[in-house]
Amino acid sequence: MDLQVQSERQNDTGRLRSSALARPVFAALDLGTNNCRLLIAKSAPGGFRVIDAFSRIVRLGEGLSRNDHLSEPAMERTIAALRVCGSKIERRGVTSVRAVGTEACRRAANGIAFVEAVERETGIALEIISSQEEGRLALAGCAALLEPTHPYAIVFDIGGGSTELMWLAVEKGRVPRLLDQTSIRCGVIGLTEEYGGPNVTRVNYDRMVEAVADAIAPFEARNRIQESIAAGKVQMLGTSGTVTTLAGVHLGLCRYDRRAVDGSYLRVDHARTVIDHLVSQDFDGRARHPCIGQDRADLVVAGCAVLDALCDVWPVERLRIADRGLREGILVDLMGAAGE
Repeated sequence: MDLQVQSERQNDTGRLRSSALARPVFAALDLGTNNCRLLIAKSAPGGFRVIDAFSRIVRLGEGLSRNDHLSEPAMERTIAALRVCGSKIERRGVTSVRAVGTEACRRAANGIAFVEAVERETGIALEIISSQEEGRLALAGCAALLEPTHPYAIVFDIGGGSTELMWLAVEKGRVPRLLDQTSIRCGVIGLTEEYGGPNVTRVNYDRMVEAVADAIAPFEARNRIQESIAAGKVQMLGTSGTVTTLAGVHLGLCRYDRRAVDGSYLRVDHARTVIDHLVSQDFDGRARHPCIGQDRADLVVAGCAVLDALCDVWPVERLRIADRGLREGILVDLMGAAGE
């Protein structure tokens, strides 16, 4: 090979590598009522490439339903997790970051003081976002899973402190159009604390389902979603730990596998078979399942109750499962703002 050509090719390769290294690095941090989750990514054709991630159950909202304050132990656990996030953000050379707090931070009387402590202790500027913004970001992260075959969609996110509901119009080749949105204070931590903790009886489980259905009723009344479901026009998409867990259990996974779960479909009758099995088990039985574990064995029953109520009120035949949501929505926003 001609030495000049070889040199030019080497220079081109070097420039490409240098360009790849110099590309912006984005971080999205979602501090929920139950989880602290971080994604760090670079843009890539058709989306982004994750280069680091972190997830830890911190139960920031533990006890919040009883006293309207974040407890000292919960804040200490959360700040410890956020320190790990801060180290990852620094080590990865992140150039653009958005860190958001959701229902627990919104609801707590000491939420602002906690945010100030987070920045002081970890250097992370935490932004408390509205339920509307939370829903918008979750939708931005999972909208690609909506099918144009159905003109309407219910999208839900079962969180630790609340459940976000969105009613959408879906048209081929267009961004889904938000028709209505609400946030109900039926999250897995609050429901678990109110209805029996780690050992929920069948009677208390049914009470949970009834309470959630009552909270959903005004949203149904003003949108008349049941009529569209009866006409076969509605799809349902869930983006939460509850639905991904149920999908993993239904698939019989020996360990949770995002690739098998994200984008999959779960028939409602299959979901209810899994739910009946989980509700009939004790805490230890649920904890032994590799898709649940010790940290979530109590909360998963409350999540099942929320999903049961959703499917009672809106009897679709199947759910689409999204193991993506708010963090991915933040990354989409950040990359769009950077022109990536």
